[in-house]
Formats: sequence, C-alpha cells, structure tokens
Amino acid sequence: MTGLLELERVTVSYNGLRAVSDVSLVVPEGCVVALIGANGAGKTTILRTISGLIRPESGTVTFAGRRIDGRPAHAIARRGALHVPEGRGIFPSLSVQQNLDMARATAEVGVDLTARAVELFPALGSRLEQVAGTMSGGEQQMLAMARALVARPRLLMLDEISMGLAPIIVRQLFDAVRAMKDTGATVLLVEQYVEAALELADYVYVLDKGRVAHVGEPSDVREAGLATSYLGG
Repeated sequence: MTGLLELERVTVSYNGLRAVSDVSLVVPEGCVVALIGANGAGKTTILRTISGLIRPESGTVTFAGRRIDGRPAHAIARRGALHVPEGRGIFPSLSVQQNLDMARATAEVGVDLTARAVELFPALGSRLEQVAGTMSGGEQQMLAMARALVARPRLLMLDEISMGLAPIIVRQLFDAVRAMKDTGATVLLVEQYVEAALELADYVYVLDKGRVAHVGEPSDVREAGLATSYLGG
C-alpha cells in the first residue's frame, strides 16, 4: 500500500537512547491514521521526525513522493505537512488574530482565514483581539487547531489534542477533525483518548517500546483487546 506519507524503517535515538526502532508506516491520502500506544512508546517522536524537528538516525520519510527526512521544518510545512504539537503550539504573546495570520504562508490565496476559523470554532469570534496566552487551555487548543485547519494542509499531524481538557472541549475538537475528514483530508493522529481516535480512524498503528506492534483497522484493535494489552486499559 502506498500513501501520501510513508516511513520506511525509521530509527531515532536521543543521547544514545533508542526512542524509535525500525518503524514503517503508511498514511494513505484522504484517510485518518491513528498512532496509539502507552506513554513513551515513541508516538510523539515519530511526529517530530516527520515534521523535521528531529533527524532520523536511519530510514526514510517520504511525503507526496519526495523524501523529506533531513529537510528543515519550515520547508516541510510549506510542502503541506502541518504539525499541531502537544502543548498547544501557539504564539502566546500575539493576539488570536495575529496567530491566525501566521497561517497565511501555507493557505490558499484569497481565503478569509478568520471567517473559516470562527466557523470551525465560534468561541474564537469574540477573542480575536485577545492575547492568545491569556485564554483558557481549551481556547488555546482551539486556536492551535484552527490555525492548522484553515490552511487546509495536505497532511495534518495532531499530537494529543485532548490532553488536560474538559470533555465538552474535547468533543468540539474531535468534531472539527471529523468535519475535516468528511472533506477528504489526510490526518495522522496521536491520541491517548483511544476510543475517540478509533471512532475517527480508518487505520491504526499500535506502538510498543518504539516498535510497531500491530497494524489494522479500528475493529481489529477493539476485537483483539489491544487497548488493554498495550495501553494498560
């Protein structure tokens, strides 16, 4: 199976410690792929490697038919692979509007990014002039998501978007991802809120200690009880 994104035998180490070992995965265009596993399994490392924040020790990362391993993060983003990192990933000293304006470099020409963001997350409409770092955690995550979504990237990578947020906010965030999926978007999702991830995903990779332990459809993960085996319940 070929895809918009392909990792082939990727290995990553930090300070001599192996974080990811010989990982291969495929994200087909127009699909949502969930990457799940226990804390420390290597999920965030894989996203950071794809987005150019980490250089792999070995292996290849191919996006839209071109190798991107070793390319700088800004060049990968300009090619259409955007990463919403764990911990919001906004510019806290800028206003909400200024944060949205930062998406213009990768957005379609002539698109009203503000209107699109407020359509996705109406709560941002009354916050446009507010300094982003003074908003609640949920509002900051909405802004981080909106900034990525309005640019309509070819690949959107989401890392733990539900972390530390109230269930009502989590539902809004996942509704936005679901709406994006309905338009044919391609998403690579790292998420500890496993059931929500399985509801969205077309395919699932389960990581265990830096290696791929299972690949399949969400129903396979449920039937095999892999959430219990590899995530501790």
